[in-house]
Amino acid sequence: MKSTFLAAALAAVLSTGALAASPPPADAAIAAAVANTHRPAKDTDQDAIRHPAELVAFSKVKSGDTVMDVWPGGGYWSRLFSPIVGAKGKVYAYVPAEIAEFKSDPVATAKAIGTEPGYGNVKGISDPLAQQPPANMFNTFDVIWTFENYHDLHDTFMKGASVDGFNQAVFKLLKPGGYYVIVDHAATKGSGLANTEDLHRIDPATVKAEVEKAGFVLDQESSVLANAADDHSLKVFDPAIKGNTDRFMLRFKKPVSAK
Repeated sequence: MKSTFLAAALAAVLSTGALAASPPPADAAIAAAVANTHRPAKDTDQDAIRHPAELVAFSKVKSGDTVMDVWPGGGYWSRLFSPIVGAKGKVYAYVPAEIAEFKSDPVATAKAIGTEPGYGNVKGISDPLAQQPPANMFNTFDVIWTFENYHDLHDTFMKGASVDGFNQAVFKLLKPGGYYVIVDHAATKGSGLANTEDLHRIDPATVKAEVEKAGFVLDQESSVLANAADDHSLKVFDPAIKGNTDRFMLRFKKPVSAK
């Protein structure tokens, strides 16, 4: 989470931001992002199960923001954030270096988003998960977001990377008052980290404890993606539950008084 690469990218954006027209109201901006005709079918086909308007509103992303989309996958959320932050904002599609060698080539996928029409303010980046940012990058992000991947940070393919270290880096990168938003698949209450690898689920209480340990305060929870019919016993990729798991949404805030 550094680094010279990200620092150089941020410096370029912050020094060349062009004047833009007054942003539209938040609801209108979100609706326009969802309706954006540049979105590929592979994204729009997921809208029914991802509820993009509700989740983007929950994220608090707004015009002019600098946003990090952690573990962006195919770029679904990066493409939604891009038109909302607009010409004066930036979206960083961040791939942990520990997964850079996956066969799907997640780094190339993240970098390719910014070459697509309408998404030029998206930049793909990759650094080790828990690498701490230099002091000149403290307090630079407005929102750091991760969707259905926080549990994976604990898994063996992450090669022992420190999740505590990652959360500490996120805290440093966010501006005072900035938001850290985590959406993930719920595990059975009290199960902690027991099912992050086999079922790809995590106990929300564990997430809260880990993130609050880094200095964050829980700002809001949402049940938009909750599903009481999911008994948390199936792997999230099982056809019987895929796309309809019980998912939790947590928005944490860096205290305004923090440095």
